[in-house]
Amino acid sequence: MPRLVSYFSPTSLRSSAPGACRTLAALCGLVMVLAPASSLARRPIVVDVVPVRSLPSQPLKPPTPTQSNHPRPNSPSRSPNAPVMVDTIPAGSKLPRPSVHPTPPGQPSLPTPPNPPVQPGISLPQGAIGHQREFRGIWVTAVNNIDWPSRPGLSAVQQQAELVRLLDQMQALNLNALILQVRPASDALYASPYEPWSSWLTGTQGQSPGYDPLEFAIRESRKRNIEVHAWFNPYRAQVSPTETIAPNHISQRYPQYTYRYGNQLWMDPGAKEVQDWTYTVILDVVRRYDIDGVHLDDYFYPYPQSGVPFPDSQTYAAYRQAGGSLSLADWRRDNVNQLVQRLATGIRGTKPYVKFGISPFGIYRPGQPAGIQGLDQYNALYADPKLWLQQGWVDYLAPQLYWRIDPPQQSYATLLNWWSQQNSLGRHIYAGNYLSQLDGKAWGKTEFERQVALSRQKAAQNSLGNIFFSAKVLRDNRLGIHETFKTSLYPSPALPPTMPWLDNIPPAPPTGVQARAGQLTWNAGNADVRGWTLYRQQGPTWQLVQLLNANTTSIPVLPGTYALQAVDRLANESRPIVVTVAN
Repeated sequence: MPRLVSYFSPTSLRSSAPGACRTLAALCGLVMVLAPASSLARRPIVVDVVPVRSLPSQPLKPPTPTQSNHPRPNSPSRSPNAPVMVDTIPAGSKLPRPSVHPTPPGQPSLPTPPNPPVQPGISLPQGAIGHQREFRGIWVTAVNNIDWPSRPGLSAVQQQAELVRLLDQMQALNLNALILQVRPASDALYASPYEPWSSWLTGTQGQSPGYDPLEFAIRESRKRNIEVHAWFNPYRAQVSPTETIAPNHISQRYPQYTYRYGNQLWMDPGAKEVQDWTYTVILDVVRRYDIDGVHLDDYFYPYPQSGVPFPDSQTYAAYRQAGGSLSLADWRRDNVNQLVQRLATGIRGTKPYVKFGISPFGIYRPGQPAGIQGLDQYNALYADPKLWLQQGWVDYLAPQLYWRIDPPQQSYATLLNWWSQQNSLGRHIYAGNYLSQLDGKAWGKTEFERQVALSRQKAAQNSLGNIFFSAKVLRDNRLGIHETFKTSLYPSPALPPTMPWLDNIPPAPPTGVQARAGQLTWNAGNADVRGWTLYRQQGPTWQLVQLLNANTTSIPVLPGTYALQAVDRLANESRPIVVTVAN
């Protein structure tokens, strides 16, 4: 993890974060706390459904390179510059209004008559029902066993149990994105044909843990409606000099481009062989695994050590001898830019629905904006995330805003505002929050509540979520942080924001939706369906009750009027199918 000039501890976290600055913020969301069922009067519901005019059938739109591979009914495209959220709308007189609320979590449904008539679903227009979206992520760090697995050498069953507990916690806290470190140091937390198994799994690099952790994480996350973003470090090759390196490690294949820098080994980002290797490794995961996103952190060139130049002089000299004219700094930046652009093109050409995000250091350059002080990543890490954002190479940027709101030299609020202003193409900004700093003092729970609120205030500039570093704080429920997440930050579930530049075509609506004996049932979805959203009419509005995984086709419910929508892998929702459950 990096150091901030005069503002960071030198190396205490250098290997631990997806970068150097993580803060907490999450986005626009209108939260509704449901009253206990015992406090609500029970009276019969008069079912008087007025048919709603169905939309005319529309032709199927064939997939394009920037759309999902599954054809779906066409829908109007959304402006990429607009925040992705749908306000609740008055239900009017077209639908009956319920007199009771949904069952609170953990309480049984109220009984219903044994054989009420079947109520078939009716269709509402696209976009008539929705909720405010928000990306709610957590970084799960494998290096040094910071988050998972808790220590090397655990059995496969123990490792899996730890990850399931973490995913259960995420689901209970209404988080929806797992940023899982799968390549800490040119090694693998998955079955790679190119790189050795990570030593953080077994204690020995190259030794199989007996299962595929990434495949397991994807399977378990799907059950809980959690996205999986595979997190790669592009060029770090070794974290500790005491670690034994496997024979098939990249440093053994290209020793001429492997440099000892401080206590770590780094590959040379300027060597084409290294660039090609990194690209091949990442695209292999995109092809073989059903991930939702590719995620890079801030480690391109290493964080500089005072008075110690990065030893790539021979590579740079070869570049100049071949006719290159860029300065050393510009050449290094160009090396990084080439990888970012190449990955963006490769990912979209392989699976257009896979998101590409980067979490850079939180300060672009000192003095941008005015008054900001700290490391100059443009000239120290040779990273230009402003360019990546404005060129549209990334689908989201997660600047690591690892500072508090009030200190002016590195203010969370000031930096978030600056990053949001650079977003001319309307990509997503997910602020990184330094949850590991939680200490109940300067870094109290209130600090993170304020940071999330500030992120939501910038929703119009596509500040649409937060990613927290790191998972161990939630794993251990430090200072009772679970309660803050459940009651203050995320009391209601939410889908991630849609990305209309990747895919703005909604899936087909659910079919066979019926209500009988307090049970909603519907047909299984096709391959395009990733899950379902269930809404309940609450007076003049609709409220999201539950996110359901793709394998769900029935659910017990209380009497009331419900809307069911299909959700695809990019979180587009279908037209709602509305059905009434009578007493």
